[in-house]
Amino acid sequence: SPLPQGSLLYLDALSTAFPRALTRRGTALLHWTPGCPLTPAGWPLPTLYCTPALAGTLLSRAAALRVQLLFALRQRALRVLEAGLAAELHDALLALRTEWPQLAQELALGRLSPQPGLPEEVREQLQALLSPDAARAAELRAECARGFEGIALRLWPQLEAVVVRTVHGAERLYCDSLRQADCQGLPFYCPFYRAAGALLGVNLWPREPTPRFLLCPDWAFCEFLPCPARKEPRTALLDELWDGREYELVVTAQPGEYRCRTGEVLRVAGFHKQCPVVEPVRRERQTLSVRGESIPEEQFCQSLCRTLKMWPGARLIDYICAESSLLGDSSGPCAPHYEVFMELQGLRDLSEGQRYKLDQCLQEDFPVYKSFRFKGSIGPLRLHLVRPGSFTRLREALGSPLPMPRVLRQEQLLQLLQGSVIS
Repeated sequence: SPLPQGSLLYLDALSTAFPRALTRRGTALLHWTPGCPLTPAGWPLPTLYCTPALAGTLLSRAAALRVQLLFALRQRALRVLEAGLAAELHDALLALRTEWPQLAQELALGRLSPQPGLPEEVREQLQALLSPDAARAAELRAECARGFEGIALRLWPQLEAVVVRTVHGAERLYCDSLRQADCQGLPFYCPFYRAAGALLGVNLWPREPTPRFLLCPDWAFCEFLPCPARKEPRTALLDELWDGREYELVVTAQPGEYRCRTGEVLRVAGFHKQCPVVEPVRRERQTLSVRGESIPEEQFCQSLCRTLKMWPGARLIDYICAESSLLGDSSGPCAPHYEVFMELQGLRDLSEGQRYKLDQCLQEDFPVYKSFRFKGSIGPLRLHLVRPGSFTRLREALGSPLPMPRVLRQEQLLQLLQGSVIS
């Protein structure tokens, strides 16, 4: 079975790279699994974690992450911070920034305060696991008062690594943000590669900054379509891959799902004992397209980051896109266009000229988009700034512990963001 094999390979690689990582109660788990206690490793490891499994099963994402954070703060000798998603660690540390006085008081008193999304009977069960710790509370107050750059290593000085389920695609933004601020100086380790609901590979090199995954031949039946696509594509098998080339992954792993095109593009980065080692490159199905122009998620993000450099003082916290067709009649008589929602730090407003820079960068980077814009078939991009915390609430509203999409397809979620627009 792939699950126990993958978990054992992960634990072996982790302990080899970080010999004290598997210390008893030395890992804090920040992962929301509503109604079902399950670790990103795939099996329960109760002696490894200092965070109670019950906390992750709360139906409220915000409440679950806050309770897990409180239990993590109790344990000064943490070795590993583990999260199902980088966004979960990001949001937990965001809660630390805004709620540290209350968290420090709860540590000092050994109490868990009532809060929305935390049923009273569950609160009492969790509170029974707490005890007063005035010294730790004082340390928390002192470190938070100094600021939050590098806060993880200051609060947990023996911390060795951050373990997250995925660091590519939509989660890359949060990983970069954490590396630059809260988790400065810590290596990020992504142990598993999953696609189409199946475990397909494991990362045996925890200290390498770019995750690479060994594809295990017995875990699923994988085929590979060469990129760029040919008119009559022929799939390749594991032993037919070429080093340095890119392929779209096709998987047969789940009952009833035969030759499933995942939309995941992988680059072959070498071989380990004749098995291919791959790096995820992009997701072909996450695209913006109102006239068939198909702008991929990764390339849109690159254009957005290039635009940010033209906005002095701006730092990107989060963003999401939608096609104007999702607005229905409220989009008005204008041509189809993109709606982009952003949370920025350092800027509270943008001039029309600044907003146009993103549309200009897209035209420079995508000739097909530029052609449609010149003809008037696609209208100018509309950029909206939202208030802080809007994307945390959006992830709560998604109701699933999965990576947040960068292209929004649900009307009710779009309405939630529209209600958060400040500029």
